[in-house]
Amino acid sequence: MKNSNFATIAATLTAIIAVGMLIYLVNISRAMSYLSDDPKACINCHVMNSQYATWRHSAHFRYAKCIDCHLPAGHGLETYMAKASDGLHHAEAFTFNKFGQRMVISEAGKKRVQANCIRCHAAVVEKLIANRDRFHDFANPQASADTYCWDCHRDTPHGRSRNLASVPYNLDVRELK
Repeated sequence: MKNSNFATIAATLTAIIAVGMLIYLVNISRAMSYLSDDPKACINCHVMNSQYATWRHSAHFRYAKCIDCHLPAGHGLETYMAKASDGLHHAEAFTFNKFGQRMVISEAGKKRVQANCIRCHAAVVEKLIANRDRFHDFANPQASADTYCWDCHRDTPHGRSRNLASVPYNLDVRELK
């Protein structure tokens, strides 16, 4: 009888410790912030500071949040699936130190951003296509289907240089919270 009491108490204590650790990890990692559309959630990891700071000083700051460009439009199931996929990729990269010296957008991320550029700037894109001979040389082999808007518009919205020295007061972005 004593062994069954000990096993019950040990199992209960283990479960309580596991739940406590889970709550602690969710709190310390600010995991719940990733369910929001708040751009400050993107700077939970310090490697995103320059992206946040350059966006904050861009024209896109007034009109688009991070998720408006980097996640599928509509903010439904597809958005949360993309958030979960990117989040797992980021968690693995940061945990196992695989992210290198700079952040590089994934192929799926590039497609989402491109689709969102075209969606938000539909009127401009329509005009460019109608007047392609005067504005953009879409017949140019370099301007093929795998050419992205930011291949030419490099300063939009993050700027060409995204490192610790590229934005004044870059390290102070956490103080904006």
